[in-house]
Amino acid sequence: MTQTPALFLDRDGVVNHEVGFLYRPADVRFLDGIFPLCRAAQQLGYRLVIVTNQSGIARGLYTTAQFEELMDWMRARFAEQGVTLTAVYHCPYHPEYGQGEFHREHEDRKPSPGMLLRAAREHGLDLTQSILIGDRCSDIAAANSAGCRQAFLIAGTEPAGCPGAYLAIDRLDEVEAWLRTQP
Repeated sequence: MTQTPALFLDRDGVVNHEVGFLYRPADVRFLDGIFPLCRAAQQLGYRLVIVTNQSGIARGLYTTAQFEELMDWMRARFAEQGVTLTAVYHCPYHPEYGQGEFHREHEDRKPSPGMLLRAAREHGLDLTQSILIGDRCSDIAAANSAGCRQAFLIAGTEPAGCPGAYLAIDRLDEVEAWLRTQP
């Protein structure tokens, strides 16, 4: 299988504005620039993969089925914009706030790189040429642990910065500009 690069996207705070435990389409507000960025990345040969911790499932605030319904709705919005999401990975576990079967640590929960590694295996992705955009230090840690070429941190949620290697950005079009300058 030919290995291709991926643009990994955290969901809340990167694809859509953070609203706290999002599970209803009516509450979705996409970030400015997400669709042009994804179209550009797709044209440049990147696969688009969402990787998202979903502790709201662990906490019992919404179900896996409600998460999947929202993601189906979001996939349709991306498709309307000419963008195909290769995959969506989520981690419904939380070691502290999880209930029942969801009360545990899991290799998919960022800052662990499990979702990125699984996506690479399942879709033939080259992590050394892939990038990730996140809004939390856990996103940066996952990208660094997975060996991603570049991680980007959207300014605002981590005022003290994060350990690890990343570029700080204010807007998604900065990533689009970066992508267009890469060999």
